[in-house]
Amino acid sequence: MTMDIAQIYKDANALLEGHFLLSSGRHSPFYLQSAKVLENPKTAEKLAKALAEKIKEAKISLDCVCSPALGGILAGYELARALGVRFIFTERVNGEMTLRRGFEVKVKEKILVCEDIITTGGSAMESASVLRTLGVEIVGFAALANRGICNRFNSPNTFDTQECKLDTNLPLFALEDFVFETYDAKSCPLCKQGSVAIKPGSRGN
Repeated sequence: MTMDIAQIYKDANALLEGHFLLSSGRHSPFYLQSAKVLENPKTAEKLAKALAEKIKEAKISLDCVCSPALGGILAGYELARALGVRFIFTERVNGEMTLRRGFEVKVKEKILVCEDIITTGGSAMESASVLRTLGVEIVGFAALANRGICNRFNSPNTFDTQECKLDTNLPLFALEDFVFETYDAKSCPLCKQGSVAIKPGSRGN
């Protein structure tokens, strides 16, 4: 299934320009707002099916999809539905990623961690770490969009993985690489111009 993922984001007004604070803590003049894309259930289903196909083609065996709240929940749920497996999510309690709400996992259960967007992969890796303490086997990571810091599975693009927090021994599946400038908050040129970064995602307004 071939789709123009960038155009889908643009059509949904989900590719924003300005001065943004990313979940990774870095700043960027561009922001991907996947919630705008996923508010249309038909589009969400179509994207999840395309992502599921990539995972099936790689012959990844899994029992469950887990997403870090809040941003990854819709993408993760739709991906689990497309793959025919169950879905759970982790969330932060007092700043610490936790599995709660009665969700349970089994020792050696095979779980794929899914985000809406992977930047450095910090939140996804936090979820993976929590699950691993419960004896789970993490089989890979997935996202609708990849910000071009981590390398995705079988992609012709190669990025400097120095800032990638994901376990690079595991595959990352994504529909598209969106490569934008990002800056360390301490050396952000937009901040030096007097602009203030905003966070339009799940951990901001």
